Amino acid sequence: QFIVELQGSGCQLVILGGNHDAAAVLNESKNLLQYLNTRVFASSSDDLARQLVVLHNQQKQPAALLCAIPFLRARDLLQSQSGQSARDKQLSLQQAIAQHYQQLYTLAQQYNAEQQLQLPIIMTGHLTTVGVSTSDSVRDIYIGTLEAFPADAFPPADYIALGHIHQSQQLKAATDIRYSGSPIALSFDEAKAQKQLWLLEFSAAEKTVSSLPVPCFQPLCSIKTNLADVALNVQQALQGISEGSTLWLELVISETDAYLTDLQQRVEQILQDLPVQLLRLRRQRSSQAAGL
Repeated sequence: QFIVELQGSGCQLVILGGNHDAAAVLNESKNLLQYLNTRVFASSSDDLARQLVVLHNQQKQPAALLCAIPFLRARDLLQSQSGQSARDKQLSLQQAIAQHYQQLYTLAQQYNAEQQLQLPIIMTGHLTTVGVSTSDSVRDIYIGTLEAFPADAFPPADYIALGHIHQSQQLKAATDIRYSGSPIALSFDEAKAQKQLWLLEFSAAEKTVSSLPVPCFQPLCSIKTNLADVALNVQQALQGISEGSTLWLELVISETDAYLTDLQQRVEQILQDLPVQLLRLRRQRSSQAAGL
């Protein structure tokens, strides 16, 4: 529905597969979506030139080059070799990812040279980079091999837009590398974060990047409390919620009441007439019990 509604705007939509996306599922509609001004990149391609997209401005003139790089699976980039240590596998994967980026960046430079243009080069990616801030809902991609990709291994593109990390942030690097973050909160530790998008604008002289706040469509709240104060604390949390909305709630019950076997039933009885949905109930454990 979103793609259909987008047609009147003249926008070029580029869909990039992430680590949770099945490439085969995304590719099912790939050819059909091309007729709706939408390009789908579910996985890396053997022909790198296919991952180079010319982005046009409102006058239908070439305005930027996009190196459309989705989540790069290890099996798409290299073959496993017998006798490799974990460190060797990590280095091989890191080098293969870096090479993929460098080759695409070189292709973009060649396009500019052949067309006698100076289009800005934008690259994408779906991975964890060294030094980023993560949240509870972020999962490791390359378990046991490559924990994070170094920022200095990216080519010197004009802009690198990354996905996978849910918190919006800019990396401290020579190249402008940013995560827009997820548009909705995906865990309770993201509940208070202001979700946003990065708006990237190029003119003949300069590049500007500004923040676009994303409205909160589903309020979340995590409350640490004892059983007696559940109703009071939830009522306070509901004061900032618009009428007609339902609050998604996580309750962390303090040690004094955590031992109760019927804790779930007691909490549900307290909340039954309130506009909340209890998604998670946790018992706070003492440091001694946690150590054991």
